Amino acid sequence: MSPRFAAIATTLLLSAGATLAHAEPMDPALERLVTNPDCHDDIGRFTPDELDPDDFANGQVRCLPDNAAFTKMISQYGFAFAPSAMHSARTTGIGGFQLSLEGQYAKIDDGAEYWKNGTQGPVDPARNLASIVNKSPQSVLQLYSIKATKGFSFGLEVTGALGFMPKTSILSGGADVRMALLEGFRTGMIGILPDASIGGGVRTISGASQFQLTVASLDAQLSKPLPIADSSVLTPYIGYQYIWIFGDSGLIDLTPGTDALQACDYQGQSEPGNGEPPYDGQPICGASSADFNNNVVFDPVRLERQRLLVGLNYRYEMLMLGGQFMFDLIDPEDAQNSDEDKLVLEGEPKQWTVAFEVGTVF
Repeated sequence: MSPRFAAIATTLLLSAGATLAHAEPMDPALERLVTNPDCHDDIGRFTPDELDPDDFANGQVRCLPDNAAFTKMISQYGFAFAPSAMHSARTTGIGGFQLSLEGQYAKIDDGAEYWKNGTQGPVDPARNLASIVNKSPQSVLQLYSIKATKGFSFGLEVTGALGFMPKTSILSGGADVRMALLEGFRTGMIGILPDASIGGGVRTISGASQFQLTVASLDAQLSKPLPIADSSVLTPYIGYQYIWIFGDSGLIDLTPGTDALQACDYQGQSEPGNGEPPYDGQPICGASSADFNNNVVFDPVRLERQRLLVGLNYRYEMLMLGGQFMFDLIDPEDAQNSDEDKLVLEGEPKQWTVAFEVGTVF
């Protein structure tokens, strides 16, 4: 790819996101996702005096993680990071190679409380601390990726992708593979049929210390190339994609403003020579140890989504341009999810993603 082409491609992709430059940072802040917000103050200090001990079955006064909010957030993150399957059913062919830049813009429910409470928001320059709540989350998550595709014999094609999400510290990476079942026939009775392919992909993320996300997919595509003059081809296509979302949180301190060891008047570990039996290695405290109970792991998220893909690809000699629209085929709650997840996702809106791609094929 020439330097000039690379500059043009980058400008095309980034210009679509320029209007979102004022959006607030979208790094996760899972410590704010609690069902009893009175358990901590605005800067995350544990406030047990604000809680009623009668509300806790085991007598441990603590912050309670909002697992439903975490599930909803992971569901929408998963939709945004899912493989785009942005291609027609026809492959690059034996020995073919494609290098491209892709931009995806996924709509999220930015008015939902879990986006406002669960993302960092702007930093207060006076205190150098994140805001108490993100009052204006982005309405669209942007994802920019560079993709390299290699064609092989028997209609096989493999793609590697590496991307980043602006306004976050999150990077994504993954690979796709697909097989063309029917392609290249242009004459005779079989030439009436469209090209057809099946494939799958996986994306995972890094840079988000509070959670891990992996999204896998299977897809099927139909397309029909329409030659224009001698050197141009316009190819509309349609596809169906099934998505599996796997989200897991790390260990989250729901009261980051309180040092649990300091609050408990830490006096060492329970071990021979310090403390009384049984020696279990637990902290010995001279005061309340309640803040240790505020370190939690959210329930793991395992969700499925289904979406429809509609796209258009244009190729002029070695230059390739493409656009695609992806949207939920059914409501998130109606996919093949557990009964518990169906209740959590009830009323969650459908999502859509617009994607653009520019590259070179040779």
